Amino acid sequence: MAGPKGDNGKMAGWGDGLARAWNRIRPRSIRARVTVGTIAGLAVITGLAVFMVFLLLRGTFMDQARDRAEVEALNVAGEIMSERYTDYIPDNGYILGTQVVERGTHEVLASSQSLSGQRPLTEQQPALADTLLEETVCGHEGGGGPDSCLLVVGYSLADTAYGDVMVLTAVRPPLAVSSHALETVLVGMYLALLSVTGFAVWYGVGRALRPVEEISAEFGAISASELDRWLAVPRSQDEIAQLARTANSSLERMEEAALRQRRFVSDASHELRNPIAGMRTKLELELSEPHPNIRDRERLLKSLLSDAERLENIVSDLLELARLDSDVAEEREPVDMCALVEEEFADRRYRVPTHTRIRGEAWVTGSRVRLARVLTNLVANAERHARSRVEVVVERKGEDVVITVHDDGAGIPESERERIFERFARLEESMERDPEGSGLGLAISREIAQAKGGTLVAGHSDLLGGAAFILTIPAAPGTTGSHRRRE
Repeated sequence: MAGPKGDNGKMAGWGDGLARAWNRIRPRSIRARVTVGTIAGLAVITGLAVFMVFLLLRGTFMDQARDRAEVEALNVAGEIMSERYTDYIPDNGYILGTQVVERGTHEVLASSQSLSGQRPLTEQQPALADTLLEETVCGHEGGGGPDSCLLVVGYSLADTAYGDVMVLTAVRPPLAVSSHALETVLVGMYLALLSVTGFAVWYGVGRALRPVEEISAEFGAISASELDRWLAVPRSQDEIAQLARTANSSLERMEEAALRQRRFVSDASHELRNPIAGMRTKLELELSEPHPNIRDRERLLKSLLSDAERLENIVSDLLELARLDSDVAEEREPVDMCALVEEEFADRRYRVPTHTRIRGEAWVTGSRVRLARVLTNLVANAERHARSRVEVVVERKGEDVVITVHDDGAGIPESERERIFERFARLEESMERDPEGSGLGLAISREIAQAKGGTLVAGHSDLLGGAAFILTIPAAPGTTGSHRRRE
């Protein structure tokens, strides 16, 4: 048991070492990776192709030499069928030499001058059913050295002028094969092709990525105070141009976010400064009194308590906005909006009577606490402007749950129906009716609705004649709105 574990550990160690080594040496840039990958793939494919070409050319050269030897052997065989040579067998420029060898004794009976006085090229005999012999002979004196080889072609003949003989013809292998010139040329072409291709890929990828480098450098030079700068979009209308457009779109969103942040900080500081300044003024006046009156002090404490509550509400709203802006994950659960509306408003007593209308089932997915906050903000806003009545209608419309808060107040001018959802935005009527408000309630409500994939818009109430706030949230999957109805 210990042996295999040790072996496995050793193999794992080797694997980790190789992985670390590869991580150190592997190309980091896209340019280098593309170049190395292309050369590696080309090396494999081209290497196989070069090897196949080598085999094909080598076979062709050898076949040509063999054919010449066979032709010469057949010519000699035809001549000795009727007569003997009186001198040497005539030499052929393509042939090293020819021998006529007696089959039984392997005695050389006739030969070319180039093979005069030499032993038989081979003592091999063709098979019984064949007359042709093909053999490669190495180390023969006629080959030019002990390491040289000859290609020998022989024909077995009977009843010739010499009797039963073998006509042997020898040729040297082609120079391109014997001197390894063919391999040298092909390998040189192979390496040259890889080098040229590698340089071309390196140069081409560098040219293709140059706009990306320019975009990266320009993007990196943009500071937080220069978000209004846009990148130049190439005319190529390709992926790089799309990258530049995407970067410009991101810069635009970042600029908008920065503007919203600066405006938010400015508005928040203004809203916080007013109650703090009021509290400080009141405290300074109180401290300036040598003998403060008990009733005056009581009024001061109540006023300070009211200011503290306003500060607490503003801070709470700011924290909620910060959570929404940072996209903090919220607890998501199935929420019955019908039950939530009834719990929040059915039994509560408001300055203005609030009535609820439930039409069908209305299940959504989200945070129950945030949904309740949206409803509370909408109803509180409606109560602030209503004369005598507020209606909350919950219904299912297709794939959405729609909650509409109606009031019978003066309504909202059409030109102001979007502005009221801006942070710290307050209409004159709202400031008169509730000077302690922060102007964040509707902004928070809309952002909560949008975070859940819904919408919140303001409009005219056909039911009561005042304002109507319509909250639309996607219904929970698998639910319907056909089982419950209460007016």
